[in-house]
Amino acid sequence: MKKIVDYRKLLGVNKEAELKELKTVYRSLMKTWHPDKFQDSAETRLEAEEKSKTIIEAYHFLVSIAPETLNQSVEEYNNTTASSGILDFEYKSQVLKIHFADGNVYEYFDVPKEVYRKLINADSSGRFARRHIFNAYVYRSLNKLVATA
Repeated sequence: MKKIVDYRKLLGVNKEAELKELKTVYRSLMKTWHPDKFQDSAETRLEAEEKSKTIIEAYHFLVSIAPETLNQSVEEYNNTTASSGILDFEYKSQVLKIHFADGNVYEYFDVPKEVYRKLINADSSGRFARRHIFNAYVYRSLNKLVATA
């Protein structure tokens, strides 16, 4: 997904970056781009504010899809995807958002439009998703984002 690639490029990390590395890079970039360091002109201050917002967004996004983060909730994820029914799903720009009956919501990235079409037309959306989506795409929990925000 372009968003994932762009965020990794912005922070200068690779796919295997661990949480500790993400945090170190994030702190370093925030020291460089913190708006309080740019008091000389309103224009540079606004630029620094936008850059720091983008850095914060990238950091939080990459933390949410990091293997260490996903491993912390893998049991809950497996329970949800195995036993909870799908209430609703949305698709936009190769991002599939699935709402489950147990209240959990997950986003799946880089889902091709054709896979989404097959999900819509499947006799059982849950069975199709278990076979072709749940363990095939990068995902993150939207519930965890709300809880930490």
